[in-house]
Amino acid sequence: MKALYALVAVAVLFAIAYLAGPSMQVVFAVAVPYAAMAIFLAGVVYRVAFKWGKAPVPFAIATTCGQQKSLPWIRQAKVENPSSTMGVVARMALEVLVFRSLFRNTKMSVKGPGHVTYDGEWMLWAGAIVFHYSFLVIVLRHMRFFTEPVVPVATLLQKVDGFFELGVPTLYITGVTLVVAVGFLLARRLVSPQLRYISLVADYFPLFLIIGIGLSGIVMRHFMKTDVVGIKELAVGLVTFKPVVSKSIAPIFYGHVFLVSVLLAYFPFSKLTHMAGVFMSPTRNLRCNSREVRHVNPWNHPVKVHTYEEYEDEFRDKMKAVGLPVEKDE
Repeated sequence: MKALYALVAVAVLFAIAYLAGPSMQVVFAVAVPYAAMAIFLAGVVYRVAFKWGKAPVPFAIATTCGQQKSLPWIRQAKVENPSSTMGVVARMALEVLVFRSLFRNTKMSVKGPGHVTYDGEWMLWAGAIVFHYSFLVIVLRHMRFFTEPVVPVATLLQKVDGFFELGVPTLYITGVTLVVAVGFLLARRLVSPQLRYISLVADYFPLFLIIGIGLSGIVMRHFMKTDVVGIKELAVGLVTFKPVVSKSIAPIFYGHVFLVSVLLAYFPFSKLTHMAGVFMSPTRNLRCNSREVRHVNPWNHPVKVHTYEEYEDEFRDKMKAVGLPVEKDE
């Protein structure tokens, strides 16, 4: 039911923009994208800079699985357990670029009475890699609509993405791999009883939203053609704050843009902000140097302590009477 609620919500959002009349084109083509971008930027800045950025981290709490720096003859895991800034940079680069911790993730299953097995989550890692890099390529490839002249990176990615030259117009590989990868991540949540039990509507909603964006983009390119020149003119106008809405743009474009706008506005308030949160995670971005540097909690409230010397001065006679050793025999 949770997945069904999310699917219905995405379908309704698309239908609202798709079925809107010509009088609403300016709203969905101009007002909604501007509002979504403003919410996205303000939300990300607030969550990262004001919430996570101001959270004190008094201790080194990096999560590690390698040998910490200790004695000279003991080999240190400089990436797994970094004690230097360069080690942290290397560790973060592997985490951000190849999802190293996800690659090393394991799943537990029970096969037979009392027989517990642990397997690698290779399929999850592969699906996540394909999804994220496909999404990145698609975003960068869409820069050709927002720049004039078109930036070289967008042209290069467009040529590489359509390298196989399948169909007319050319089928972009990342459009297919994006939908397939997100479909796999969705199916994994639906098939696994454990994941299905802990999944919420908020976990299904962005998956259906991204699938809707990908499918509407493919349909708009190959089946329900629209005015690409008009879309280019609108996109450049949005960037230069001089938008012009062409009447020749097909309704499916407004449905596609509305789903993208909803994803942008939803981003700062969802789990999708892990994209920025990974850089703010103290379990990843701290050096493991607790054997070299003493980390003192700055929040420690000053308290009156009772030292051993004061304790012995107070109870010396009683300690001597029962035969306990004392440091001062006076």
